[in-house]
Amino acid sequence: MDGYFGSYAVVAVLLVIGIAIFAGALTANRMLRPARPTPEKLLTYECGVDPVGEGWAQSQVRYYVFTYLYVVFAVDAVFLFPWATIFAAPGFGMATLVEMFVFLGIIALGIVYAWRKGVLTWT
Repeated sequence: MDGYFGSYAVVAVLLVIGIAIFAGALTANRMLRPARPTPEKLLTYECGVDPVGEGWAQSQVRYYVFTYLYVVFAVDAVFLFPWATIFAAPGFGMATLVEMFVFLGIIALGIVYAWRKGVLTWT
C-alpha cells in the first residue's frame, strides 16, 4: 500500500466499507420492520388534513425568483470569506480590493435590475 496508488486504495477500501455499512443498515431495516399496509397508511399525509382534489397546483414564478436572489446572495457570501483572508496577505491589497468592488457592483446591478422590474415586491 505504499506509493502513489496506495492512498487511492485506502480511499477505495473506506468507500467499500461505508457502502457495506449503509447497505447493511437498509437490509436490517427491511428485515426487522413490520409490513402491514392499510388504506389509511397509504394515504398522503398533509398536516392532518385528508388530501382533496388533484396533486397538481400552480405556484407563482416570484417564489422561484426569490430563490434565485437567495442563491445570488449566498454565492456572494461564499466569495466574500476567502477574499477577506487573501486581502490581508501582503501584495494582494489593491488588486483584490478592486476585484471585489467589481464583483459587488455586478451583484448590485442585478439587484437594482430586479428591483426596477418589480420582482422584489411580495404581493
